[in-house]
Amino acid sequence: MSDPTPQQIAEKTAEVMMARDEAARFLGIELQEIGPAHCVMSLTVKKVHVQGLNVCHGGYTFSLADTTMAYASNSSDTPNLAQSAQISFLAPGQLGDVLTATAKPAAIAGRNTTWDVEVVDQNGKQIAIFRGQTRAVRGKVSEM
Repeated sequence: MSDPTPQQIAEKTAEVMMARDEAARFLGIELQEIGPAHCVMSLTVKKVHVQGLNVCHGGYTFSLADTTMAYASNSSDTPNLAQSAQISFLAPGQLGDVLTATAKPAAIAGRNTTWDVEVVDQNGKQIAIFRGQTRAVRGKVSEM
């Protein structure tokens, strides 16, 4: 039997993570695409996501980007934990919008990776730019 490909590992790791990810399910975050060091996730803005100014609460946009980084950074079945993150909000998400986050590595230095996550709406309009750092730790995602 041959070793699994990086794509197969990414898919299996995402499957394991999604089965345990109560937070993503609660928030309504959905996995759209996974690959080695790459992830795309989405969130449809519902009434529960809208704040007092009638736009998507920034915390939900941040959570979407952070979750997308988490799946991308763990896609090799090596556990990675967030060290820090920042976000720039460029435009508000509106009720009914489908926000899509795409994560990709910007820099890798040993066990540390810097990730860029772009969040856009269904028309491709930039909603936010997120940059986060993760650190690889011991073990396997599938065994945690």
